Amino acid sequence: MPSSPFFVLLGLVVGVAAAGGSESACSNFTLVDIPNVDLTAATYFAANALVNISNAYSSIDESNLPAFCRVELVITTNATAGSSALTEVWLPDDWNGRVLTVGNGGMAGGVTVTELGHVAVPQGFAGVSTNTGHDGGTNDGAWAGPHNDNAIVDWGYRAVHLSVLAGKEVVKQYYQTPANKSYYLGCSNGGRQGLKEVQDFPEDFDGVVVGSPANWWTHLQAWSIHMNLNTEPSTSPHFMTEDMWQNILAPEVMRQCDEYDGLADGIINDPRTCSFRPETLTCRPGQDTTTCLTTDQISALHRIYADYYEADQTYVFGGYYPGGEKRYYSGLVGKTQFKIGRAYFQFMVTNDTTWEIHDYNATLLALTDKLDPGQANAINPNITAFIGPEHNGKLIQYFGWADELISPGNAIHYYETVHQFLRANTHLNINDFYRLFSVPGMNHCHGGQAANAFGSVEQASNNSPPLSLDAEHNILAAIVRWVEEGVAPDTLTGVYYHDNDVANGVGFTRPLCRYPYNLRYLGGDPHSAKSFKCTFNQA
Repeated sequence: MPSSPFFVLLGLVVGVAAAGGSESACSNFTLVDIPNVDLTAATYFAANALVNISNAYSSIDESNLPAFCRVELVITTNATAGSSALTEVWLPDDWNGRVLTVGNGGMAGGVTVTELGHVAVPQGFAGVSTNTGHDGGTNDGAWAGPHNDNAIVDWGYRAVHLSVLAGKEVVKQYYQTPANKSYYLGCSNGGRQGLKEVQDFPEDFDGVVVGSPANWWTHLQAWSIHMNLNTEPSTSPHFMTEDMWQNILAPEVMRQCDEYDGLADGIINDPRTCSFRPETLTCRPGQDTTTCLTTDQISALHRIYADYYEADQTYVFGGYYPGGEKRYYSGLVGKTQFKIGRAYFQFMVTNDTTWEIHDYNATLLALTDKLDPGQANAINPNITAFIGPEHNGKLIQYFGWADELISPGNAIHYYETVHQFLRANTHLNINDFYRLFSVPGMNHCHGGQAANAFGSVEQASNNSPPLSLDAEHNILAAIVRWVEEGVAPDTLTGVYYHDNDVANGVGFTRPLCRYPYNLRYLGGDPHSAKSFKCTFNQA
C-alpha cells in the first residue's frame, strides 16, 4: 500500500480545506431535524490511528489515514414498510469543501468503507456511502426474495438517493456550512448507481465519474447467462479449459491483433480494428485436442465475441472483445456459473429459488425488461436536466477493453444513445458535458496488463494508486477541475505498476483516450506515455 506521505499529499493536491473538524466536534456531534434519519454513532479517528472496519461487503485495515469523524446513520427508506438503510459519512478534519459519494458493486449490501478510506477522506472529501438497504456480499441475492420488492427498490435507487440527501445535511451541520460541490465515483453496479442518479435525481451531484457501468441491468444479466451457456456445462463439446484460454487462445489473439496499433506489447489498444479468426487454431487430424480447438469450440467463440441478438433481432448486449483472454475464463465463460446473473433471475425475476441457467429463454428476457425489478435500469438517454444550463453537471465515463464481466460495447452503446438523443432533440454538444474514456487491456474496473491506475475506485485499494493527484493522472481531480474551472479532460494518463502493485515500481504509463479516439504508438520509449498519441478512431 502507499505510505503515509502519499495520503498526506492527496488533500493538498485536490483542494484547500474549506472548514475543519476536530475530536471535540465529533464527540459532541448531534443531528438536528433530519426527518427519517437517526444518528447511531460518531467515532473519531486521529491521524495515523488504526482504522479496522469491516462489513459483509467491504473492509479497511489501515493506519495511515488523516484525522476524520466516522458518522453512522440509519435512514428510514419506507416508513410504511419499516425498511431502512445504513449509511456512513466520513468527515475529515482537513475538509476541502466537497462531498464525494462512492458506489457499491454487484448485489452487495455494505457501506463501501474501502473507498471512503482510500479515496474520499485522504483527498479531503467528506465521504458518503450506503449499504443499499441490506447486508450481503457482491454475489448474494438471497436478500431480495422471493418477493422482497421493497428491499429491491432500496437497492435499485432509493437508498443511494436518500443517503446523498442525508449526507449533505450531515456535512452542513458538522462543518456548520454547506458543501460547495457534490461528486460521485463508482464502477460496475456503482457505475449504474451513478447513471441512475444523473437520470432521475440530477440535482444530487455536480460531477459524476462512472466506470464499466452495469446500467442496463436487465440485459446485462440476460447476457451473462447467455455467455455462460456458450460454454456450459464443462462436460459439453463447446467448453474450453482455463489452459486453453491462457495458452492457446491468448497467444493467438495477440499474434493476430497486437501490432495493429503499431506496437507488439501484449495490449490491443482498440480491439475493434482486428477481426480475430479462431479458425487458425482448428485441430488437424490426429492432433491432441488439448492443444487446438474443435469446430464446436470455434462456433462457441464466434458467439462469445459477437453482439447478442435474440431471434426476433432484439439487441441484447455487446460481446467480449479480443485482448482479455487471460481473464475471460474467470469471468463468464469458465466452469463456474456467474452467481449474480443466476441470483437475479432466482430472486428478482422468477421468484423461484430452484431456477437454473439452463431455464433461461427469450421469454424471460422480455419479462425482466417488463418488470425492471427495483427500477434498476439506468438507460434513459435524456440527461438534459443534469447537463442543461440550469444545472450544468459534468459526466466522465470509462471502461476497460478487456472487461470480463461487462462488455465494453455497453459503455459505447449508452454514450451513443445519449449522443443521438441530444442531436435529435437539442442543440447541446455532448463533448461539453459528457466524455467517455477507454483503457486498453484493463479488466473489470481495474487490473489487467494495462495503465489501469488513474484514481478511480478499486484501484488504490488494490495497491494501484494514481501516479499523481493532479487532473492529468487522477480522474477525480479531472472531474473537479471540469466542474469548478471549466477545463474538460481530453486525455488522462494511467500507470501500470509491475504485477499491479505500486511496491514493485512503475512498469509503464499510457494516455487514456477520449472516445472516439484511440491510442497509437508513435515510436520511442514504449514505457512512456509521451510515445503515444490519441488519434481518430480507425475502427
